[in-house]
Parts: sequence; C-alpha cells; structure tokens
Amino acid sequence: MSDIAKVIEISASSSKGIEDAIQSGLLKVAKTVSNLRGAWVSDIKVCTEPDGRVKEWRLEMKVTFVVE
Repeated sequence: MSDIAKVIEISASSSKGIEDAIQSGLLKVAKTVSNLRGAWVSDIKVCTEPDGRVKEWRLEMKVTFVVE
C-alpha cells in the first residue's frame, strides 16, 4: 500500500531567529500531529524596533506528514 501525505499550514515566531521559529513551530506541531516528514518555509517577516533592530521573526510554513 502507498503512503498518503497531508500538508498543513502553520505560523511560528521567535525573538531569537529564523531557526528557532522553525524549530519551535515544528516541535509544537509534533505534539498533536505524528509522522512529520518535512516543512517548507513559504514566507518570512520581521517586526522591528524603531531603530531598525529585529524585534521578532515570523514565518509561515507548510508542514508535511504521513497519514496513518
């Protein structure tokens, strides 16, 4: 039998950086969705301080998992 995959879209954010936003988003999804197989970051945004420093990284991801 062939595997069937499903894709969901999530938003994640971090004040530490892009990698942290990705990792924390995936760890949160993994608490309720099993068989994660990968993710695609489709959009990256930043919130800035008035002086231009990055305050928060925000991203949109499409997460793929295999349906049991």
